[in-house]
Amino acid sequence: MIFRYFEINEKGNNIRCKLYCREKGIYDKAVIFCTGFAGHKDNSAANRFAEKLISKRDALVVVFNWPSHGDDVKKKLVLEDCNTYLDLVIREVKTRYQVDRLFAYATSFGGYLVLKYISEHANPFEKIALRCPAVDMYHVLVSSIMNNNEYDRIKKGKDVLVGFDRKIIVTRFLLEDLGKNDIRQRDYLEFADDILILHGTKDEIVPFDDSKAFAEKNLIDFITVDGADHRFQNPVHMSLANKYVMEFFDL
Repeated sequence: MIFRYFEINEKGNNIRCKLYCREKGIYDKAVIFCTGFAGHKDNSAANRFAEKLISKRDALVVVFNWPSHGDDVKKKLVLEDCNTYLDLVIREVKTRYQVDRLFAYATSFGGYLVLKYISEHANPFEKIALRCPAVDMYHVLVSSIMNNNEYDRIKKGKDVLVGFDRKIIVTRFLLEDLGKNDIRQRDYLEFADDILILHGTKDEIVPFDDSKAFAEKNLIDFITVDGADHRFQNPVHMSLANKYVMEFFDL
């Protein structure tokens, strides 16, 4: 497996991406890997998934930075910019690499953004796998990622750096936008057959019960991974998740 970086410069955006593939191959399928909040294109989980997939199939895996994530040039995170980035990455992968089959594997905040995207656009993906999707991203951000002091400062109109190893500027506008875009209130029944959700019972960031309730409401296949935390840090849990995803993709 090899990897290389590339950029998408369109409509005033500079999207920084990472491509995994075999050194030589004919590619008719690609997986767009969407990272979570404060993630970036050099995501280790994406690397492990790409290694597993590409060892078995001629396929591409593309990871990219969300707006203001990693080394992206945008200073503030805006949901509409996230829609634009995902749309441009989808178009670039389909046109540059001429793939016939396109899949999405998204985690946490990335899962929220993919679900938001397909409810607002025609679904471009043959299959979508979601690991620990933040279906209630507003409360995940406010209750699990931010502390009370940060929330109070944002309510007063101040911008706050929020995150884990890496920090993202969170604004009151972003919180209000997340509140307005509660995807739990949207209907995903028409997409249900093409979506798989996996969630660990020990998730400390995104409530397991929220994800399960969302899946049940929309008749989406749901796989419980006993003992897995939010990041699936146990290699056994991560390997199991990737196995389920590849089987669901039929890759």
